[in-house]
Amino acid sequence: MTTIYLIRHGQASFGAASYDQLSPNGEQQAKVLGHYFNDILKETPYVVAGSMQRHQQTAQLCLDESFSESEIVTDSAWNEFNHQQVFAQYEPRFNEPHLLKEDVSKEANPRAYLAKIFEGAIGRWTGGEYHHEYEESWPTFKNRVETALQKLCDELAKTKPRYAVVFTSGGVISVAAGKILGLSPEKTFALNWAIANTSMTTLRLVGNEPQLLSLNEHHFIKAADPSLLTWI
Repeated sequence: MTTIYLIRHGQASFGAASYDQLSPNGEQQAKVLGHYFNDILKETPYVVAGSMQRHQQTAQLCLDESFSESEIVTDSAWNEFNHQQVFAQYEPRFNEPHLLKEDVSKEANPRAYLAKIFEGAIGRWTGGEYHHEYEESWPTFKNRVETALQKLCDELAKTKPRYAVVFTSGGVISVAAGKILGLSPEKTFALNWAIANTSMTTLRLVGNEPQLLSLNEHHFIKAADPSLLTWI
């Protein structure tokens, strides 16, 4: 029976001109995950990663610490939605990422403020009235992720590896979990906000159908160094 580990990428560069690269903290998170893989995986896994830089970097740094012989299969179907556009369509000034970072830094409770912005932006994206204003609408993104998940499950049902690891993003993991659990868009993205960097969401493959075993495991990061734990 195959176990699938969905991994959110390490901390990226929030507020920078290019979000799509790991911060020094994110690089360390990926290495901690690699050490943990040495403890829990008993043989070389089948590895898939989205094509975004943060996915590839997380995968490589993690595997360098654990299964360096693994081949990384790159599949852009596991890429995140365009969060910058989703924010900017909600508030045009956020088209410049540093302005959002500046606003967040001024708040007494930055995480609560960003959560409010995120909720509003996601609500607009998923609400149905503005689908035509996005490069990738919510229904298109949801279908892409669900199709990628089923394609992977069909492939694994044939090849039957003991483990499969997918390096991806929080929105993708939330949609996958939401599909399995039958969640609404609102509850799906409530999960997204809670998923920690380099956390693991674990699925068990029964036939070619995924079952959710765990969500957002990040105890191994706390055990290594609590200061490494991030959600943004």
